[in-house]
Amino acid sequence: MVVDIMSIDKDSIELSSVKELFKELEAIISSSYDGMFITDGKGFVLRVNHAYERITGIKASEVLGRNMKDLVEEGYYDESVTLLVMERRKTVTINQTVKKDRKILVTGNPIFDEQGDLFRVVTNVRDITELANLQNQLIKTKEQTLKYKTELSHLRAQHIEDKETISRSPEMERVIELAMKIADVDSTVLISGESGTGKELIAKLIHKQGKGTSKPFIKINCAAIPEQLLESELFGYEGGAFTGARKEGKPGLFELSHNGTLFLDEVGDLPLLLQVKLLRAIQEKEVIRVGGTKAFTINARIIAATHRDISNMVKLGTFRGDLYYRLMVVPIYLPPLRNRKEDIPLLIMHFIEKFNHHFGYNKKIMPKVIDKLIGYSWPGNVRELENVIERMMVTAPSEEITVNLVPETISNKIFLPKRGTKLKEAVEQTETYLLDESYKEYGSWNRVAEKLGVDRTTIFRKVVKYGLKKE
Repeated sequence: MVVDIMSIDKDSIELSSVKELFKELEAIISSSYDGMFITDGKGFVLRVNHAYERITGIKASEVLGRNMKDLVEEGYYDESVTLLVMERRKTVTINQTVKKDRKILVTGNPIFDEQGDLFRVVTNVRDITELANLQNQLIKTKEQTLKYKTELSHLRAQHIEDKETISRSPEMERVIELAMKIADVDSTVLISGESGTGKELIAKLIHKQGKGTSKPFIKINCAAIPEQLLESELFGYEGGAFTGARKEGKPGLFELSHNGTLFLDEVGDLPLLLQVKLLRAIQEKEVIRVGGTKAFTINARIIAATHRDISNMVKLGTFRGDLYYRLMVVPIYLPPLRNRKEDIPLLIMHFIEKFNHHFGYNKKIMPKVIDKLIGYSWPGNVRELENVIERMMVTAPSEEITVNLVPETISNKIFLPKRGTKLKEAVEQTETYLLDESYKEYGSWNRVAEKLGVDRTTIFRKVVKYGLKKE
């Protein structure tokens, strides 16, 4: 027998080449990050790679040699992309549930032989369980966000409509008329007046009539927040900007008031360093967070309020002149309650109704009590009046609020600043009380100066400072 050595060598080389190719193909299939699932043309499982086992939790030993119809019936899969490819004879992609809880994305690709018969179905598999979970979480988050937006709109409306303007005095009518007139423009407003006169109420009125209750009304009391925290509250901060800062950062009140109103209460207490940054934010309509470099555009109306004499502070160098003039584009002065006594009876009845509703009372106030209250100078203004009404109502033993319930400081006209008042404010309140009561008694500021033993110039300066009526 003659053996063709050359032919044997050729066949051996081709076999070796096929083995190398098979080995290479095996390595590619095994190393694929996506799962691979291969069946023959009749749906019998020929091969699965390691990635498929990892993604689906199904071992190769469970499915090799088995038909896809049987595996579907036994609950391994809710449906089979292989069977769909066999039916449609084209590439098919479906979402598949494996073992009732695992979500996967599968794409089946048909392979035909030379005669056009289906030879193999190769399925690529990707795990979308986490993607599906994230999608569900996103849906829930959107629903929760919608709920929060609805609640926020409701709270905003309540916050803005919490109080009404109660007045009939010409002074307050002029203030309200001016507030309504400027509500539709974005000019900055500076509301000045003694503590307790209702500056925040006027700010809310301007916002409600202009921006509306659906837009944010953000308030910050510049005197109530420590200086080292005030900057981050106003302008926000980036993550890690300082010790204790949130890693994700925090938006400031300027950003939160975008398209709404930012109410800067007690702006006269703002530190000089922050006055510079506030001026820049107002002029350029953008802010940069503490520790950040990105500028955030803001479109917020600025309403500031103060009980201080800022014009005098400018002269003393404790308040920037450029910021002062930038804030007081539209100045509004709220007169103290002692200069608008016509409003006191209305306010009394308003507070009586308010506390009757709040406490479930049905109490009435006697006319003599109203007369007593009208005669008082109210250094604490409307806020003090509200507190006195509440005190008398909760301590009244009957349905009637009588004269004996009026606090001694009012009935005897003995003035004492409220407990906890800062010394400077207590002095201002006491001076206001003495000047007002003296003028009622003597009817002339010259005589007041004589009786109090001070120079006329000093008296007239304090009259202007405290907004007292002039001769």
